[in-house]
Amino acid sequence: MAALGWLTPRRRSATARSVLAGEASAEAARKSSLEAQGAQEATQAAEQEPEFPVIGDDRAAAFFDLDNTVMQGAALFHFGRGLYKRKFFETRDLARFAWQQAWFRLAGVEDPEHMQDARDSALSIVKGHRVAELETIGEEIYDEYMADRIWPGTRALAQAHLDAGQKVWLVTAAPVEIAQVIARRLGLTGALGTVAESVDGVYTGKLVGEPLHGPAKAEAVRALAAAEGFDLSRCAAYSDSHNDIPMLSLVGHPYAINPDTKLRKHAREKDWRLRDYRTGRKAAKVGIPAAAGVGAVAGGTAAAIALSRRRR
Repeated sequence: MAALGWLTPRRRSATARSVLAGEASAEAARKSSLEAQGAQEATQAAEQEPEFPVIGDDRAAAFFDLDNTVMQGAALFHFGRGLYKRKFFETRDLARFAWQQAWFRLAGVEDPEHMQDARDSALSIVKGHRVAELETIGEEIYDEYMADRIWPGTRALAQAHLDAGQKVWLVTAAPVEIAQVIARRLGLTGALGTVAESVDGVYTGKLVGEPLHGPAKAEAVRALAAAEGFDLSRCAAYSDSHNDIPMLSLVGHPYAINPDTKLRKHAREKDWRLRDYRTGRKAAKVGIPAAAGVGAVAGGTAAAIALSRRRR
């Protein structure tokens, strides 16, 4: 204000007020601009990641794959470890089951001939056992091998749907007995799984239909949605595997969780949401510890495939 010293007091006062008015106007304009920019960024963020799940939308539901999506590794393998521990397998079965498991892990594909051989071999193991017996054992095995292998991140996603008042289902090729145990322990609505044929509560050792795998999962979700009155465009699905692309493609909110290479690529092309809860984004399969040994691997293989059957 010293530069205004040559002016009369009255003119200095008027000039000062003009300067203050100008500064105030500039500050207001700047503040308004920043607020507008912030609002625009917030709007863009909301458009990119809308509020989801929507609270109170009872026509929406969530469908979760199990292996490597909700649980680290394969539930069937962990179940198999428990069955082997309980002497469901004889020594002569080990080499055959270990070979079948090794083929699958090394080839990385589900060769129909090998899968059929494994199914036939494993079905013979549960033949004659009561369904109730396997259900009770499933409860014990969950506590022994599975409870500590639930991914916290995926668990939180499922809980968000539950908190929004929506139903949450597991959809898995794992046996329905163990899938239902896991769903119940996690507080989920229920589970779609494959089951072994039984008559009067006893496993027959025969296959009814096919395991709930790949396109079959999509058909199961579609049928459940129709029965429950869900709008699939408002539903969500979560999986780690490219085999579940048919199921993921059904819903309006597909998520790739801990995705394999093919699913990650597909998800990026389709602009699907991705979540990876693995340390270092490991691409290798998680769940079969190296120290488990041939016996545990064989037991897991047998049980995994044995109970992936549909029950009448």
